[in-house]
Amino acid sequence: MGATEFLACHDCDLLHRRVPLAEGARARCRRCGALLERSARDVVDRTLAYASASLVLFVVANVFPFLEFRVSGRAQVNHLASGVMTLLDGGYPFLAAMVAFTSVVAPLGMILTLLYLASSVRARRRAPFLREAAKLIDRIKPWSMMEVYLLGVIVSIVKLSSLADIVLGPACYAFAGLIFTLTAAIAVFDTHVVWERLPS
Repeated sequence: MGATEFLACHDCDLLHRRVPLAEGARARCRRCGALLERSARDVVDRTLAYASASLVLFVVANVFPFLEFRVSGRAQVNHLASGVMTLLDGGYPFLAAMVAFTSVVAPLGMILTLLYLASSVRARRRAPFLREAAKLIDRIKPWSMMEVYLLGVIVSIVKLSSLADIVLGPACYAFAGLIFTLTAAIAVFDTHVVWERLPS
């Protein structure tokens, strides 16, 4: 019997047999009453909605200007990838690769994987590599660090605001929105729902 058919309580470690939950239902520990898991309503549709919004915001964040610096009548427009190019030109290829991976590659991989899984469940078809895609979510999740990147941008804006006029571009707002929509998609998504709703 597979390990996924059992669920351990996070508080008292009591092992429970996993049973399918109705939408909106919650499972609690028999010993301590702690919440084991819950089945959110419209898991698939909400995941699709948040992931689709994330993809649109991701495109906007990477296509449009991120910040514009204005000093002494001169303006310099920066895009999301400008920091990566600056690190490359400065002789830091490894750091540039890490910034690109955590702020661009990992979030895009997460968005596309969520869309692939949710759309497969929505269409009730067993698309290829579903198991690998589900595992990929857990592997990518720790590397998606957009909030760290945005925090660095905020710190830079505060420090440079006394030296230049800084104008936030559409990409900056889209990137901030992307953090919330992608976080919501990850929070709503439930791997067990994928396997329960797919045809055998």
